[in-house]
Amino acid sequence: MNRKKHRYWLDSPDNVRKLVYGLYALCAALMLLDFFYHKHTNFPFENWFGFFAWFGFIACVALVLLAKQMRKLVKRDEDYYGDV
Repeated sequence: MNRKKHRYWLDSPDNVRKLVYGLYALCAALMLLDFFYHKHTNFPFENWFGFFAWFGFIACVALVLLAKQMRKLVKRDEDYYGDV
């Protein structure tokens, strides 16, 4: 039986590239919107341009790096549950 392979829209590298560039454009547009609204802040450094974007990015990277180190502490052996 000869079946035709179905191609999905993300199978094409051009579509993936368009999606990534669209994400970059969206991130840039959201960061540029920081100029156009007034923030009611508690601390002076919260008024820095793009503070919350950078804070979120750095916090996410820190969480990933921390999780990689925590894995060394909490991982179990392969045969922890015994022969099942």
